[in-house]
Amino acid sequence: MSLNKVMLIGNVGMDPEVRYLDNSQTKVARLRLATTERYTDRNGEARENTEWHTVTCWRKLADLVEKYVKKGSQVYVEGRLQTREWTDNTGAKRYSTEVSADNLQLLGKREGAPAGNAAPYNQGATSSTPAGPGGYQAPYQPQTPAAQAAYQPQPAAPAQPAAPAENFGGEGDDDLPF
Repeated sequence: MSLNKVMLIGNVGMDPEVRYLDNSQTKVARLRLATTERYTDRNGEARENTEWHTVTCWRKLADLVEKYVKKGSQVYVEGRLQTREWTDNTGAKRYSTEVSADNLQLLGKREGAPAGNAAPYNQGATSSTPAGPGGYQAPYQPQTPAAQAAYQPQPAAPAQPAAPAENFGGEGDDDLPF
């Protein structure tokens, strides 16, 4: 058994490069994604370590990237590692490892959204599940200004205490959980 799975949440470092393969209608988009690890070292100083990833999206995911992703966008990417071999201008063999995306979801606020609306923008194409990382499903957010003004989310009902357990055995109390 083997597994080749990558899950990343990060920020796009530059506008994606979108192109068509030679003699075909196959669209491919390539983007650079930065993931940053923040931690405190032994001396109590805050440190950051940024890792850059190349992500390749094909066909419908490439359409999504072309329409909605730009420099600074926060995205969730699922995919697999893929290593390519190529020859540079001097004739030397070179290798590059990139993430071949199977799923991409846009995160963060939508462009032009009202300042108080911080719900994730989950208009992304998904291959397996409509939920985001960790099974997170975005709450309902109206899409038009009129609907946003009319929509008033209901507060969650307060939790009710559980009813006391009844003694159905007919005998005294015991410490059994059933």
